[in-house]
Amino acid sequence: MGEQPIFSTRAHVFQIDPNTKKNWVPTSKHAVTVSYFYDSTRNVYRIISLDGSKAIINSTITPNMTFTKTSQKFGQWADSRANTVYGLGFSSEHHLSKFAEKFQEFKEAARLAKEKSQEKMELTSTPSQESAGGDLQSPLTPESINGTDDERTPDVTQNSEPRAEPTQNALPFSHSSAISKHWEAELATLKGNNAKLTAALLESTANVKQWKQQLAAYQEEAERLHKRVTELECVSSQANAVHTHKTELNQTIQELEETLKLKEEEIERLKQEIDNARELQEQRDSLTQKLQEVEIRNKDLEGQLSDLEQRLEKSQNEQEAFRNNLKALLEILDGKIFELTELRDNLAKLLECS
Repeated sequence: MGEQPIFSTRAHVFQIDPNTKKNWVPTSKHAVTVSYFYDSTRNVYRIISLDGSKAIINSTITPNMTFTKTSQKFGQWADSRANTVYGLGFSSEHHLSKFAEKFQEFKEAARLAKEKSQEKMELTSTPSQESAGGDLQSPLTPESINGTDDERTPDVTQNSEPRAEPTQNALPFSHSSAISKHWEAELATLKGNNAKLTAALLESTANVKQWKQQLAAYQEEAERLHKRVTELECVSSQANAVHTHKTELNQTIQELEETLKLKEEEIERLKQEIDNARELQEQRDSLTQKLQEVEIRNKDLEGQLSDLEQRLEKSQNEQEAFRNNLKALLEILDGKIFELTELRDNLAKLLECS
């Protein structure tokens, strides 16, 4: 089956400075994928990360390795075969803890594989095994295990902690977010229109007051002119001049009446605009209520997502426990098969001797 990825995450990758042994040197410009691989042929676990086509991490996990958390989002381990120390900067403490758990898990699996390999090598070195053929091979050779007991991780200053990339495991609510943004845009448009209509209404109200004052002044002027005409008609003996002046005054009054009519039409138009503004206000209130309902729906969906994530994590834990139990049963079955093979060979020898 070859080598298969079994767990992946994203992080900033660093290596210790080979000269100072204290400062970190970034090996990736941005967050890259860091994966655990399992080689079923050699029964080993490796940590591999690629930046484009360049391998920036290629570390085989051994029982002697230790993964150390130096901060809430940064961890490191030493690889004696590569003669370096790797550092990873994560976007959150949760991703760091998950990576550390997997490291401890695969380290323990590597230890068990090493012990099993040593036991098989000891069994193959006994005379009974040599007489049985001696063709059994260990699934993991000593050359495939790296690392020493005296590995030490260097001291890392707090200032060398990297800036982690944002996580990509979140599940966005694309549909509900689009609806929410749509209603927010509609609400903003209505607010702008409402502000414009309010300003226009205030201006129109001020104009109406001004026009009413002008109209009252025009009416007073008209009354004064009528009185003046009456006085002129009574006093003046120049009938033609009075008639001409009266005609002019009548024309002025007609113009004022036409102006008054136009102002009244303008007042009716402004009333209609006020009614439209009230309708827009009602629409805005309705959209606000719908937006609140969408927000409540989003909160419900977020709660459902959290519950699903908890169920998924629980299911993964159960599957992992089942895999571990299955591995243990397979190891027991291998031992029983080996014992039955040895018993068969012994029986065959007895038959030959008899």
